[in-house]
Amino acid sequence: MDLHTAKHELLEHFARVGKAVSSPQRLELLDLLAQDEKSVEVLARQSGLTVKNTSAHLKALRMAGLVATRREGTFVYYRLADAAVNDLIASLQLLARRRVAEVERLVRDYWEARDGLEPVLAGDLLSKLRDGDVTLLDVRPEDEFRAGHIPGAVSIPLDELERRLSELPVGKEVVAYCRGPYCVLAVRALEILNARGVRARRLEAGVPDWGRLGNAVARGGR
Repeated sequence: MDLHTAKHELLEHFARVGKAVSSPQRLELLDLLAQDEKSVEVLARQSGLTVKNTSAHLKALRMAGLVATRREGTFVYYRLADAAVNDLIASLQLLARRRVAEVERLVRDYWEARDGLEPVLAGDLLSKLRDGDVTLLDVRPEDEFRAGHIPGAVSIPLDELERRLSELPVGKEVVAYCRGPYCVLAVRALEILNARGVRARRLEAGVPDWGRLGNAVARGGR
């Protein structure tokens, strides 16, 4: 094989990775797997796909080397194959937001407009946590919280938030977070909290982003 042929083959492998993430359904599955390893059945339920379609998308992601598996009894669990997969998705999101006007419009109209206040940046959150100024609220499912969360966060999954509002300290601002900057769970949490008169803002980062910035990630708890 000559050098030109080797380069062409190399580019084909790069293109295979790009093709694997060219589906919005696969991007959502990667977003879910960035939180914790999950079975096909859990991924199907959380993404709203059928088990058959979920399996097909996971096969494509595995063929591209983006996810890995382990077997436990009759169940197969999927996880991101490498932390660099997180970096790839974050870079893709950043580039699309900078260069695609429709992406910026959607973020402005459906995320930022619902916040009322500017999202909290990771660096600002550290200061607020040191000063004890806020209650940090993790609204992801409990298994994702146990797999990894921002230290000091309180776990109240979104579907339990309305009936557990009394668990939040009175008079403190709440900063809610979920899976990442475009996750809808924190946005919906803000709607619930603001409707009940609770001062609340959204953290712009999710746990994968938080860890990628070099911050500590806690595990376990509830």
